[in-house]
Amino acid sequence: MVETIITGIICLVLGGAVAWLLSNKLLHSKCKQIIDDAQKTAETIKKDKLLEVKEKFITMKAELEKQVNARNSKIQSQEAKLKQRELAINQRQDDLHKKKTEVDTIRENMESQLDIIEKKKQELDKVHKMEIERLEALSGLSAEEAKERLAQSLKEEAQTSASAFINEVMEEAKMTANKEAKRIIIQTIQRIATETAIENAITVFHIDSDEIKGRIIGREGRNIRALEAATGIEIIVDDTPEAIVLSGFDPVRREIARLALHQLVQDGRIHPARIEEVVNKVRKQIEDEIIETGKRTTIDMGIHGLHPELIRMIGRMKYRSSYGQNLLQHSRETANLCAVMAAELGLNPKKAKRAGLLHDIGKVPDDEPELPHAILGMKLAEKYKEKPDIVNAIGAHHDETEMTSLLAPIVQVCDAISGARPGARREIVEAYIKRLNDLEQLALSYPGVLKTYAVQAGRELRVIVGADRITDIETENLSNEIAKKIQDEMTYPGQVKITVIRETRAVAFAK
Repeated sequence: MVETIITGIICLVLGGAVAWLLSNKLLHSKCKQIIDDAQKTAETIKKDKLLEVKEKFITMKAELEKQVNARNSKIQSQEAKLKQRELAINQRQDDLHKKKTEVDTIRENMESQLDIIEKKKQELDKVHKMEIERLEALSGLSAEEAKERLAQSLKEEAQTSASAFINEVMEEAKMTANKEAKRIIIQTIQRIATETAIENAITVFHIDSDEIKGRIIGREGRNIRALEAATGIEIIVDDTPEAIVLSGFDPVRREIARLALHQLVQDGRIHPARIEEVVNKVRKQIEDEIIETGKRTTIDMGIHGLHPELIRMIGRMKYRSSYGQNLLQHSRETANLCAVMAAELGLNPKKAKRAGLLHDIGKVPDDEPELPHAILGMKLAEKYKEKPDIVNAIGAHHDETEMTSLLAPIVQVCDAISGARPGARREIVEAYIKRLNDLEQLALSYPGVLKTYAVQAGRELRVIVGADRITDIETENLSNEIAKKIQDEMTYPGQVKITVIRETRAVAFAK
């Protein structure tokens, strides 16, 4: 049994060993086969990779050859350009060399010609000197004297030509300036609406019945005397039905008297104490109305920043007149004319309107000193801080001070336009004409006076004298004598400007 088991075990061991040997041999053969297969696969992969590497190498080689060829072609083109440039430079150098040779040749020729010219110049100088000596011997004048005479004759001829040219230009400029000035003035007048003169020196007070006249006169004339003393106005009570005449040169006083009478008649209580009370009350009302009128005028005209005292004076203009022309209406009209004319001339229309409104401010001061109204207005405007050009325009609008700005002549012209237009100022025609004739005849009575003209509605007298009869110094004396004689012998409003004109005329005829 044991032997059997041992024999079985030995058999099993031998069988396992044999089986292991057999299986190991099979594994070895299989490994060898796998190795062979792997080597074949590796060879195949190696061949494929070598082929890919060769293809890439060929491709890269081809690209490198293309780049090299392109670079070589570029280098060749640049070399060709360099060769062309070198050829051009060589050609230019050859040309420069040729030109230099030509210039050297020309210079040598010029130097030889300059030598010839110098020799000829010396010969000409000798001939010129000989001719000058010959001419001096023939004419009896030296060369300097001949030059002076020639220069003098040329100078006189040039002066004559220049004078003729200047006269021609001046005449043309005057014609153009006159035409343009007329156009501007006419256009300015046409664009401004005007009013005719309506003021006078009396005011008619209408009453309901003549019974009121007795109450106004009062017992033994006490009421009318008290009214005249309080207002400074002459009260005329006559047979005129239902009317009482208030007479006085001051429109403010007449207005105070009219309003006071109106309140007294309406109230019915007319006695001296009541009259004084009502007159004082009305005087304050008029002062308030004057200020309100001044403010309303400045607002209507678009003028701002005026001193309150100037505004009050503008309001007082409503109650002043010149030859029947209301002063406020005249100033407003002048201001509008100034604005239009300044705009036409390219100046500041607001400044011009301001100067035009204030130009007669010297006619309505409270104290009224003995000064021309233009100078007084200038001082007032300067006192109340107006600008220098406006101050000068006010003072120079009657030529009583020198004009320093373009506003001054505009104000002067517009003042004359407003005062001289038809219907602006009232005056008896016969008296007006007689006054102008008297002005002209008075100046004609002086020796040496040829013609006289009264212009600007008698505000200016132009006297033309003979140049061969009166000297320049005598003209000044003549103007002063005529002014003094007018002051002593004539009655006239405002002031009269005397201008004496002395001129010398030279006339020649070209045939």
